[in-house]
Amino acid sequence: MESERQAAVHGGGGGVLGAEGSEVTDLRLVRGARARQRVARHAVDIASLEGLEGLSIGRLAADLGLSKSGVQTLFRTKENLQLAAAEWARREFERTVVRPARSAPAGPARLRELTEHWIAYAQTPLFAGGCFWSANLPAYDSRPGAVRDALVAHREAWLKLLADQLRQAAGADAVPSLDADLAAFQIDAVCTAANLAMRLGDDSAAGKVRRVVEGFLREAR
Repeated sequence: MESERQAAVHGGGGGVLGAEGSEVTDLRLVRGARARQRVARHAVDIASLEGLEGLSIGRLAADLGLSKSGVQTLFRTKENLQLAAAEWARREFERTVVRPARSAPAGPARLRELTEHWIAYAQTPLFAGGCFWSANLPAYDSRPGAVRDALVAHREAWLKLLADQLRQAAGADAVPSLDADLAAFQIDAVCTAANLAMRLGDDSAAGKVRRVVEGFLREAR
């Protein structure tokens, strides 16, 4: 039975598919990957506006002019769709905020770069509703499950990144003059508040974020 199954997979008679068959399979995989990316990208915009609970396979299919069965095949469940949206948001945040800051030396310079790129991310929203995590973490903070785990992991990675730069700022060989984890928590809290303020039209919010970060850097020195 196993040999018959392998024959069916590989094209019958025990032979493998030729180049033409392989190309067809590759094209299907490429089309599937592109469709998945398109759906996940649109899902992030919806989730940034209405939360991850606002997502549904039927809605995404209708919005994008795709078949519901096609989207169902790509994601299977609503939770998988939510996780795909969260992962897309994480990758885009990494691309636009975290990765560009790596060109600066670790410590004060990189923390300032992270701050500037985060401000740009909040002022000119990457997603339709602004910060993806500000829109979704409050809804999942008390709801155990894979979606909460993913969102928490994203937040913890961000806090760790901030704390690492603060430790570098304090000096690797000296006793730190600040609690880096507490300072990272406070910077994240200010960013969350600033995101809301920016959405409400407060033009001074970005400057407040910069002042808070600079205050910690002075304390580190």
